[in-house]
Amino acid sequence: MKRFSLAAMSLALAALAAPLQAQTLKVGIIGDPASLSPTRITGGVWEEDVLRDLFAGLVEVSADGKVVPGVATAWTLSDDGKTYTFDLRDSKWSDGTPLTADDFVYSWRYVLDPQNAVSTAHRLYPIANAEAIAKGEQKPEALGVRALDGGKKLEVTLKEPSTYFLSTLVLPVFYPLPRQAIEKHGKNWSEVDNIVVNGPFVPTRWITGSELNTKKNPNYYDAAEVKIDGVTFFPIEDRDSGITRFRAGDLDVLRDYPASQYEFLKQEVPAATHLSPRLGSYYLSFNLRDGHPTSDARVREALSLAINREVIAQQLLENAVLPLNSFLPTGLDNYEPQYERVLAQPYPDRLKRAAELLRQAGYGPDKPLKLGLSFNSGSEHQRIAVAVAAQWKPLGVQAELNNAEANVHYANLRAGDYDVGRAAWLSSYDDPQNFLQLLYTPTNNYGGFSDEEFNKLYEQANLERDPARRRGLLQQAEARLAKAWPVAPVYEYASRNLVNPKLKGWEDNALDIHPSRTVSFQ
Repeated sequence: MKRFSLAAMSLALAALAAPLQAQTLKVGIIGDPASLSPTRITGGVWEEDVLRDLFAGLVEVSADGKVVPGVATAWTLSDDGKTYTFDLRDSKWSDGTPLTADDFVYSWRYVLDPQNAVSTAHRLYPIANAEAIAKGEQKPEALGVRALDGGKKLEVTLKEPSTYFLSTLVLPVFYPLPRQAIEKHGKNWSEVDNIVVNGPFVPTRWITGSELNTKKNPNYYDAAEVKIDGVTFFPIEDRDSGITRFRAGDLDVLRDYPASQYEFLKQEVPAATHLSPRLGSYYLSFNLRDGHPTSDARVREALSLAINREVIAQQLLENAVLPLNSFLPTGLDNYEPQYERVLAQPYPDRLKRAAELLRQAGYGPDKPLKLGLSFNSGSEHQRIAVAVAAQWKPLGVQAELNNAEANVHYANLRAGDYDVGRAAWLSSYDDPQNFLQLLYTPTNNYGGFSDEEFNKLYEQANLERDPARRRGLLQQAEARLAKAWPVAPVYEYASRNLVNPKLKGWEDNALDIHPSRTVSFQ
């Protein structure tokens, strides 16, 4: 017979009674979000990482990057391709208020109301009357969305069939907004002390530049499947510093480590080092507005030709990315990117043509081309900017390097306060439209590119339901874009993440989307 001492039994009972140690996911992102409101972010990937943990849309993204049901459990599409009907699950806001279809109706009207100046409102333009509302030509009540069946169903009517519309519902601008918090706190509703959310986590503290703390939301519709107690986001613009913190155990995930560190990390922490194909383009945006040297297409072409993409990708970034000649990346499903074939010529031939183009534009030894090359903070962006400036120098180009924190940098781009500016686009859904819209809609059309034929082809593609014809229209639009040289592609992304090997549920995917709700600690 086994005997147990009173002391041993007391220790065992104490162990059972003690609370389990909280499991908080610690994530290093490249900067602070501009806001915790889905209507006030700048569109940065790091911002979407945060908001994806705070809010849930009609659809969500799975661990492997697929679109899956979210607040909507199912949906149907009418035969004419214009009307979606979403069945909504019973769910609540973090304050316990029921969430219904009326919340989506309110939110999307709010986004389009010109008084609210939401920069991403154009994403809703496929919906009937959305664009007219955003332009102040119709009232928000005219929007093609209705709550049905006592708020259990949401009907969305599009102005024309749009094959990509469902995929865009993963974007923050389509998240529901808490009417009760907005009406109570106004523009301050998204501050930590006021915010109401419907996602897997609720923000509890935000120290700008230091950390953003969240805890599990018990009112999230799928809370039972969320295995961690919270997420803490650390803004770390110095990615090398982020590597140090990860290796010291201060982080469970570091998003986007420098490509130049891949070989080192693969040797030092192989189990933690992830590298995977990613739908994204790293490019330089040219300012096409009058008064900037890059308003001349000959200058833009010359500068693009003189960039040695192979050296940047293979030597500077140690083969952790692929050189890119087209604006769109090569990994898009059933799509062949378009570009001017002169970019595929040997580099010496490209330099010779670039020199001739600058001469034609009036630049030479007596009149060197002077311009600013702007980029956001980060050792990798700085190294690329230095390399590009050095590659332009033999042409007599004098580039002044301008560095700024990410939010400031992108604000400058949107204001047109630059000559050449580093930019990037990492797609949240697999469709060429998500890249071409950057040069169509004002929000991310930093350089002010405008071309009627490009716009016409883009608009036709958005209405086309036949996949082959739609692909052809998109390729024609990109080819038209390439001829105007509004951007200089540099490389296509690979997702680069450092991930604690003890994390379960992390899956590399082409969208590089990793919802915290899907991970747990082994």
